[in-house]
Amino acid sequence: MTELDEIDRQIIRALARDASQSASALGRRFGLSQPATWRRIRRLEQARILSGRRLRLNAEKLGFGVTVFLGVKLATKGRVSLEDFERAVSAIPEVQTVEHVLGLYDYRLRVVARDLPDFERVLRRRIMTLPGAGEVEANVLLSEERLPGPLGL
Repeated sequence: MTELDEIDRQIIRALARDASQSASALGRRFGLSQPATWRRIRRLEQARILSGRRLRLNAEKLGFGVTVFLGVKLATKGRVSLEDFERAVSAIPEVQTVEHVLGLYDYRLRVVARDLPDFERVLRRRIMTLPGAGEVEANVLLSEERLPGPLGL
């Protein structure tokens, strides 16, 4: 485990809120030079504490007003490989995330749709026809709050 000091934690918290901040701006904020801040960020990336900088799209503003979390239980374990299911479900553009989980369901999917009839179309024509797809449970997202950063920092 990589040792983190308070400045490392502050940089991580700041980048978790807005990953587009420059090393120069972060350095000014935390009393470091731009090169010193850049070295810290680079060390955190090399330790895989930081990995990539993602752009978060606002699905609702792009016309996707419904987000649904699906629990999917594979019907034919052993006859269809997990890789086949993952490859097929990942090809569906409305599926934003695919998570292989332990529990009642085998997979948890985050699916966006324009509205509920559009979601029903995606569910019936795309997801339920996937190789090995069995039991499905849907949970419609009502609201979402973004936490300010990783726990314990």
